[in-house]
Amino acid sequence: MNPYVLAILLSSLGLGTTLTFASSHWLLAWMGLEINTLAIIPLMAQHHHPRAVEATTKYFLTQATAAAMIMFASTTNAWITGEWDMNNMSNSLASTMIIIALALKIGLAPMHFWMPEVLQGLDLLTGLILSTWQKLAPFALIIQTAQAVDPMLLTALGIMSTLVGGWGGLNQTQLRKILAYSSIAHMGWMIIVLQYAPQLTLLALGTYIFMTSAAFLTLKTSSATKINTLAMVWSKSPILTTTTALVLLSLGGLPPLTGFMPKWLILQELAKQNLPITATIMALAALLSLYFYLRLCYAMTLTISPNMTNSTTPWRTQTTQSSLPLTLSTTVALGLLPMTPAILMLAT
Repeated sequence: MNPYVLAILLSSLGLGTTLTFASSHWLLAWMGLEINTLAIIPLMAQHHHPRAVEATTKYFLTQATAAAMIMFASTTNAWITGEWDMNNMSNSLASTMIIIALALKIGLAPMHFWMPEVLQGLDLLTGLILSTWQKLAPFALIIQTAQAVDPMLLTALGIMSTLVGGWGGLNQTQLRKILAYSSIAHMGWMIIVLQYAPQLTLLALGTYIFMTSAAFLTLKTSSATKINTLAMVWSKSPILTTTTALVLLSLGGLPPLTGFMPKWLILQELAKQNLPITATIMALAALLSLYFYLRLCYAMTLTISPNMTNSTTPWRTQTTQSSLPLTLSTTVALGLLPMTPAILMLAT
């Protein structure tokens, strides 16, 4: 892609998200979401592969549906209350519709069906943008409107997302689909605690972005898109294999890695709110996700791929990619757990 065009598209992505962050008016927020969607569509379809075009079309249709629902709900709210301000969502029907539309935008279950299909059709870097940056603007709106929504709806969305995200990834062999289901499960963890401690939602979103970035950048470096490709990575770059296995375990939420921190704090908060059954369901749903992360770790570190070719396997992968983003995201994804007290001090 032409670098000037790429620069315009990436700056439009930034502009759309910033506009949504800064707005307290529903029309401006809607405009930011639309700029975001329109900026990523050329990036998604840039390879002109039939699967990429199909994924782009599916993404455009779902995002347009969600944007239309947001517009309809905010217009209804403005019609009843007389103002477009986000903080005045007194109409329960409008606020429920907006949360459902935003859930469709970020891929919460049961509005998640587009997410694995779209991610599977994209290259890894566009998939990374879709899984991280594109979640920010809708999440900002969800956090602002969550207090006006029925708590049971948020709890149902959270529990269903963690269960679907864990259950859906079990029988997948495509790494991008596994990361899509992983994303759905993580979104569930963020939504479940939103009504009790929004700062924990932001903490979970931040750690999720770093861990997912590390996972996507690792797969990009090793050019892996399927589980059986992962089995051949260890002979090319053993250190990368080690860090990848640890990043996957961090995504699963195992101590002493960064991914344990948000899960631990969210379960603690749910216990404080006298919701032991919800906390138990969430912890058990996390085990489902952990199973498929362990499956990836097993394929990478404990299996030897059958060598069907006559050529010798290269010991090092020749790459021209910058390793700095991978290094930074991997370090953050593995080593932040000791910082938990400091992060809690900042969060409260």
